[in-house]
Amino acid sequence: MAGYYRYTAVLDACVLYPAPLRDLLLSLALEGVFGARWTSRIQAEWVRSLIAKRPDLDPQKLQHTIALMNSAVENCLIESYEFLIDSLVLPDQNDRHVLAAAIVGHADAIVTFNLKDFPQAMVGERGIEVLHPDDFLVAQYDLDPIRFLGIAKSVRKRLKHPPKSAKELIATYEAQGLPQISKLLTAATDLI
Repeated sequence: MAGYYRYTAVLDACVLYPAPLRDLLLSLALEGVFGARWTSRIQAEWVRSLIAKRPDLDPQKLQHTIALMNSAVENCLIESYEFLIDSLVLPDQNDRHVLAAAIVGHADAIVTFNLKDFPQAMVGERGIEVLHPDDFLVAQYDLDPIRFLGIAKSVRKRLKHPPKSAKELIATYEAQGLPQISKLLTAATDLI
């Protein structure tokens, strides 16, 4: 929509791979906290990695998850970015598609665990931040703590198989390499 601005982040495959982190990020996006974007290639990458590690998972169910994600998050899918890939330089050439998508998708940030693969010197000149998911989540929390906690509570309440207490959910985030947001959530355990 013309004149509409919302902070937009391309979610790298490594942050979509762990279901609890993916669920929290998508829940924040669905509530309009930020604009989440990705490509079909990013989707295929996290699914491929997950199936390699967990061959017991049903690929059809993961494809269903992708379809749900793509239909639930408005304007999430970035297309027609491939022309830019070969012109980009990154330490790992296999990550150029993420940067190309971020440029074409007018993203403000790339959220990734792999910070070294997106040196700020190379990415920042394009006006794109590279953020660890823990830093990204803390920034979203700081913008509106009560809203963030409400969303985290909704995430926890949706967990049925198995259900998790607030402390168990926070422990899951901590185990996924998110110590800062885990500390903030621990201070507000009663609210989630």
